Amino acid sequence: MNVKFLIPSNEDIKNGLITDKYFIWTEKVLKAKGINPKVAMEVTTSEWGIFAGLEDALNLLEGIPVDVYAMPEGSLFFPHEPVMTVVGRYLDFARFETAILGFLCHASGIAKQSFKFKLACGDKKVYSFGTRRAHPAISAMIERAALIGGVDGVSNFIAEKYLGVESIGTMPHALIISFGDQVSAWKAFDEVVDKKVPRTLLIDTYYDEKTEAILAVENLDRVDGVRLDTPSSRKGNFRKIIEEVKWELKIRGKEKVKIFLSGGLKLEDVIKLRDLADAFGVGTAISAAKPVDFAMDIVEKDGKFCAKRGKRSGMKQVYRDWNKLEDEVRLFTDEKPEGKEPMLKKFMENGKILLKTDFKEARELALKQMELIKKLGREDEFLTSE
Repeated sequence: MNVKFLIPSNEDIKNGLITDKYFIWTEKVLKAKGINPKVAMEVTTSEWGIFAGLEDALNLLEGIPVDVYAMPEGSLFFPHEPVMTVVGRYLDFARFETAILGFLCHASGIAKQSFKFKLACGDKKVYSFGTRRAHPAISAMIERAALIGGVDGVSNFIAEKYLGVESIGTMPHALIISFGDQVSAWKAFDEVVDKKVPRTLLIDTYYDEKTEAILAVENLDRVDGVRLDTPSSRKGNFRKIIEEVKWELKIRGKEKVKIFLSGGLKLEDVIKLRDLADAFGVGTAISAAKPVDFAMDIVEKDGKFCAKRGKRSGMKQVYRDWNKLEDEVRLFTDEKPEGKEPMLKKFMENGKILLKTDFKEARELALKQMELIKKLGREDEFLTSE
């Protein structure tokens, strides 16, 4: 069976077909006039974020005679500083700007939002549950970026093939409805599913959450957690509902049963409920996160400073003071400031990848920066700002 989804192939992307039409006209004009300057193009934005998408950008540019300098994935970046610089003859990579920005903007937006959720929930767990709200073709990218941002796990099974991480999950309402009653479904799940999988039972299918929580602990020997997936249309005072469930569990000696929340959660929900819940399954707020609004601009041409209005000329380096988690931007050729680390590393030389990316290392870097933010007492700065 020949199945065709409306998904451009890897070859289409690599061959530069994923591009804005004005780059096609630009190529035509520059070639006709014999103009092909050597340029340095920087990727910047006016917001903060967590850098992701570099792996795809490097794979796109591999084999093209350019040098690439970039922050490692997982790096916290601040407004108006370069996260990536491409140096080479303009016509060699002009048409790839669209795809480069697409890789970086989308992945960094998801990583940033994941970072904010993990920062907000403190020592509680947060999981990426939202790939059903996005095109299936990008599900692995979404889960990778979410992990870089700091989530504790992902729900899409495809992560096991493409990322080598075990996916996680509980049960859908469809399982319970298929059996016709909650207890039969819960018991069947317990009998069939691997014992290493937590018994987190969905408790809002037919009755109110309190009633189903009681039903669960009174009919099953093992209940590790209960999941409240209550839709917004029926939530009411969600905090009171959770408090009720916790009370009923406690008086039955089941206070160790975890409270898992899901169902249209937003960042403010996590902040309001983190004292009651043990884990959060976040869907659309992560998978449909606003992309980081990166732009890619020429800052040097044939060794001379140049830039359009609103941009600063000259190829630059970013230096970080890790004690204060503050950055300083200088020209790339300027002297390195004492006690600060250069953030832009050389990832590619003449089309050859020099440094490999690793999303697990990227995640560790993001979490390291998160701990610094907490240590410095700057949580509100990152949770309240766009």
